[in-house]
Amino acid sequence: MERSDTINKNINIKDMTLVSMFSALIMVGAFIKIPIPLCPFTLQFLFTTLAGTLLGKNRGAMAVIIYILLGLMGIPVFSNGGGISYIFQPTFGYLIGFIFGTYITGLIIHNGKFNNINILIGCFAGLIIVYFCGMLYCYFMRKLWLDDPISITSLFLYCFVLAVPGDVVLCIVSTIITKRILPIIKEKGI
Repeated sequence: MERSDTINKNINIKDMTLVSMFSALIMVGAFIKIPIPLCPFTLQFLFTTLAGTLLGKNRGAMAVIIYILLGLMGIPVFSNGGGISYIFQPTFGYLIGFIFGTYITGLIIHNGKFNNINILIGCFAGLIIVYFCGMLYCYFMRKLWLDDPISITSLFLYCFVLAVPGDVVLCIVSTIITKRILPIIKEKGI
């Protein structure tokens, strides 16, 4: 009995370490940004996608949830600060989207064939979810809460057209990194 308890503790410690590491990477990614009006382009998407591809759906999504909870507790880990009032930021929807996008990315990659096409499909599925949540939240937050409505055209331009080319590149980068690193992670039992 003691041996199985030790193994379970080791697995939990390993999981906690990996989840914490990816939460930290997402924090770093928030501060590597290119300012774009309304919605800055950051490297958060790269690290949330890699969390899904390398850690899987549950551990990947947990890394994002921990990151968001730390920010909502007041630690300035988001691209524009932190605190519970951040939920009123028009860009908070992208953070919510990171949770679901990471989960879906991990689900697709770890339940399908391990090839470039499947990895890329998982990354793009996560990207679509992130943008859907982010744009929807931004539109309604600006219209209903901030009383500063944004037209669909402006929303599409600033929250999609200007940012998505960089995120498409990040999907390709994530695919390359995952294809090289995931077999090593699986071989080592991580």
